[in-house]
Amino acid sequence: MLEDKILAWQFKKCSRAALCRIYEKYYDYLLTVATALLHDVNAAEDVVHDSFLKLLESAHLLNPRGSLKWYLVACVSNRARDILRGRRHQAVGLDESLPLQSEAKGPASAAINNEETQLILDALEQLPYEQREVVVLRTRGRMTFRAIAELRQVSIRTVHSRYHYGLDKLRTLLNGQLKL
Repeated sequence: MLEDKILAWQFKKCSRAALCRIYEKYYDYLLTVATALLHDVNAAEDVVHDSFLKLLESAHLLNPRGSLKWYLVACVSNRARDILRGRRHQAVGLDESLPLQSEAKGPASAAINNEETQLILDALEQLPYEQREVVVLRTRGRMTFRAIAELRQVSIRTVHSRYHYGLDKLRTLLNGQLKL
């Protein structure tokens, strides 16, 4: 946290080194969150890059006392929401998205892991965006319910219910194929 405050302060003072460190520190994390929200690695990379561009454009507005991480997550989440609104009635072809890579050992383990990952991602895609966002930010983004509530400007109760409804729907969609 202290490093983030220093980085935000240095970045606000136009430090290229601070921007590079912020990018190095948060790129993988933000890509994981964006990929889980969008189910498309290419679009997720675009969202993360757009978020860093927004950070550059709004450096003068950055609050060094606020959470840099949550600011970037908010940018990614908002941009993902915008993309999904535009894509709502568009089908994505199989050639247009990249599969997620597995770190499992051996071809059998890799095949099982990829299949399970695909089942979860397909089920996540069927959730309403608000539920998907909370489930992803909580499980993949490791955000607290309080942080998600502040990010979305809703009550913690709302975040809890979106999370629980999302998990219930995932259990129904997965129909016992995987344990959540």
